[in-house]
Amino acid sequence: MARIKVRLPGPLVDLFPGSVRRLEVEARTVREMIDALNERWPGMRDRLCDTTPAIRKHINVFVDGERARLEMKLEPGTEVFILTAISGG
Repeated sequence: MARIKVRLPGPLVDLFPGSVRRLEVEARTVREMIDALNERWPGMRDRLCDTTPAIRKHINVFVDGERARLEMKLEPGTEVFILTAISGG
């Protein structure tokens, strides 16, 4: 397992008491990272993924600056940013 750094958006952290903006987890793929987050804060997977399963359209996951999908592999020390989409009108 790779130890990776994860950055969560404020709106997501606000939904899960006790969660934090920055943390480290062990995961080999983005899917495993989301599973690790869900183990700590049940229900987080449902906020990040739809039922197909895929990352929700209004959620962006970036791995070392590259937009990621669930099956993307993670290397030790990788930085993962989870962002919520911003829209306006």
